[in-house]
Amino acid sequence: MITTLEEKPHIPAVPRKRKMPGWAVAMLGVAGAIALLSITSMQTGFPQLTSSGTTQTAVRLALPILLAGLGGLWAERAGVVNIGLEGMMIMGTWGAAWAGYQWGPWAALVAAVVFGSLGGLLHAIATVTFGVNHIVSGVAINLLGAGLTKYLSTLIFLPLSNNPRQSPPVQSFDTFSAAGLSDWLGELEAGQRLFISDVAGILRGLVTGVSPLTMIAILLLPLSYFLLWRTRFGLRLRSVGENPYAADSLGVKVYFHKYVAVIVSGGLAGLGGAALVLNPGQLSYLEGQTGGRGYIGLAAMIFGNWRPGGLLGGAALFGYADGLQLRSGGETVLALVYGVVLLLGVIVVWQLYRRKWFSAAAAIAVAVVMYLLYISLDEIPSEFVSYAPHMVTLAVLAVASQRLRMPAADGLVYRRG
Repeated sequence: MITTLEEKPHIPAVPRKRKMPGWAVAMLGVAGAIALLSITSMQTGFPQLTSSGTTQTAVRLALPILLAGLGGLWAERAGVVNIGLEGMMIMGTWGAAWAGYQWGPWAALVAAVVFGSLGGLLHAIATVTFGVNHIVSGVAINLLGAGLTKYLSTLIFLPLSNNPRQSPPVQSFDTFSAAGLSDWLGELEAGQRLFISDVAGILRGLVTGVSPLTMIAILLLPLSYFLLWRTRFGLRLRSVGENPYAADSLGVKVYFHKYVAVIVSGGLAGLGGAALVLNPGQLSYLEGQTGGRGYIGLAAMIFGNWRPGGLLGGAALFGYADGLQLRSGGETVLALVYGVVLLLGVIVVWQLYRRKWFSAAAAIAVAVVMYLLYISLDEIPSEFVSYAPHMVTLAVLAVASQRLRMPAADGLVYRRG
C-alpha cells in the first residue's frame, strides 16, 4: 500500500537585511562629522574649528589617549581591569625623560615601554597571582607611580635642572611633511570654501609635521587588531577574558595569557607617557603632566566598545576637544555648542522617523538648553574651558552606555580548579 504525505505549504524565505560593513559606517561617520564642523564653522565665523593647526594639535594630544586606551584594550580583553593606566603613563613619562635626555628620542621610547611594562607586571602579579581586586590594585599602581617618579625626580633631575618637578630638555624627533600635497592643501584651505576648505584643512593637519611616534601609534592599531582577532594567540587571549574556566578546560594557559596582556598594556601606557614628553610643545618631564589622560584613554576604550576602531574614534574626539581649547580658547569652544545644537536637531529628526517620541522630546529639551547657553554667553569661562575634554568624556560615555558590551569575565578573579 502506497501512502502519500501531505504536502506542506511553501513559506517564502524572508530575505535578511545586509549589514553595512564597519569601515563604511566609520567613513559615513567621519563625513558627517566634517560636514557638521563645516556648517558650524560657517555659521559661527570660526574657521579654527577645521584649521590645519587645530588638527595638528589634536593629533599630538590624541596620541597619549590612543596609546593608553590601546593598553586598556589588551588588558580587558584578557579579563583584567586596568585602572592603573594613569600610573603606568606617569612611569613612562619619567622613563622617557631620563633616557631621552641622555641618549635621544628612540631611547626615550624604549625606556618608556620598559617602565610602563614594569607597572603592568606589578599589576599582573597582584591581580592574577594573588587575586587582589583589580580596582584596588589599579589605584595602588596610580599612587605608586606618582610617588616613585616624584622621588626619582628629586634624586636625579634636581641636580641637573635645579627643579625637582621637571627634567632637563629632551631631544625631539624630526618631523616629516608631504611637501607638495601640504602646499596644495594649504591653498585650498585659504580659499575658505564650504566643506572643501574644511576637508583640506583637516587633511593638511594630518600630513604636516608627522613624527615617527605618530606613525608607530597608528600602526599599532591594525597590528593589535590582527593579533587579537586574526591569530590563534589572540583567540586564546580573548577566550580568557570571556570564560577562563572554559578556556582552561581546552588547554589554554590562562595565567600566561593574562600576564602577557597586562604587561603589554603597561608598555603601551608607558609609550603614551613618552608621547607627552616628546610633544614639541613640552620636550621634558613635568610632574602631573599626564593630567588624567590614563583615565580618558580608558573612557575612549569603553566608548569604542573594546575594539580598536572605536577606540580611534574616541581618542580623536577627546584629543580634538583638548586641542581646540588649548589653541583657540573659550570663544571657539562656545562655537562647538552651536554644533551640538545642530547635531541634536539631526537626532530629533531620526528619532521622530523611528517613532521614538520620548527620545525625540529629550533631545529637543537638551537642544533648547544648549541653544540658550550659546546665545546668552560671549565665550565659555576659562575655568570651564580647560575641563572640556573631561566634560566631553562624561557626555560621550553617558550617550554610548546603552550599546556597550564588555568581556564577560572582565574584572573577575580567576583561580584554577
